[in-house]
Amino acid sequence: MVPGEVRRLKVWFVALLGGLLIAVAIALNIGWIVVNWRTGLLLLVGIVSFSVLIVGLCFNTAFLIREIGRTERHNAFIHAVTHELKTPLASIRLYLQTLRQRDVDPVRQQEFIETMLTDVARLQSTIDQVLLTGKTGRARRVVNPIDVNLSEVIGECVTVAGQRHHFVNDEVQVVDLLPPGENAIVLGDREEIQAAITNLIDNAIKYSGERVKVAVELVKLGARRVAINVKDQGMGITRQELKRIFRRFYRIPDTLSARVRGTGLGLSIVRAVARRHGGRAYAESEGSGKGSRFTLELPLKSS
Repeated sequence: MVPGEVRRLKVWFVALLGGLLIAVAIALNIGWIVVNWRTGLLLLVGIVSFSVLIVGLCFNTAFLIREIGRTERHNAFIHAVTHELKTPLASIRLYLQTLRQRDVDPVRQQEFIETMLTDVARLQSTIDQVLLTGKTGRARRVVNPIDVNLSEVIGECVTVAGQRHHFVNDEVQVVDLLPPGENAIVLGDREEIQAAITNLIDNAIKYSGERVKVAVELVKLGARRVAINVKDQGMGITRQELKRIFRRFYRIPDTLSARVRGTGLGLSIVRAVARRHGGRAYAESEGSGKGSRFTLELPLKSS
């Protein structure tokens, strides 16, 4: 039985048990009222007690269902992080053992070194994601904000993404829609904003499938806000999933997404960074297979 089916069975069991307990409580209370309807004070006490009991049962059932979902997401996160740490470590160890035990020609040695550096970067990325999750989850506002030029940050993020994924045909393009001569300057933490934009770009690339075509737009919204739109032509998102994808540890339960590596932290980091900077993050999609657009909206620095 797959984990998704196990989770659904747990939720149905808890919901059914809670419903049965509520039904029994209602039946008992109605029976008690019928038998003792002439005793006004006892009737009032019974109604109040009954109301408290029903509310408690409803809250308890909702809490159990939520905790089941949270436990499942935590387990998925632990599994994903373990995989993200174990796989590159195993690769690095194998290459190092090969270099130690065999005489490898210089060309092959260079290939091994490049592969190990890629694996180290993957490890560093996973560690940075976990650390940034803790940092953005502790404080509500950025301490000691500085001027951040979004055009520069977006350019750096797109360049790094192209190098990391070995793109050669402008698979990720920057579309600057700012008025001529204007810059988008925000007050905040440059590293956090860079991490949020990087997560949006990487997310768009990962869920684009074999054909990657991503556009990163920078557009001004009125006089006080600016938006970074990351558009892809990938698998798309259903309306139900749009409400959940920014939750911590959450990953879309889809055949394609199951093959996409990740920790389920990226979009939750984007939302946390947006809130810490007085902005917001949201996603839009016309449905499965129709691509998606993720938006990071931030307030501009007051002139």
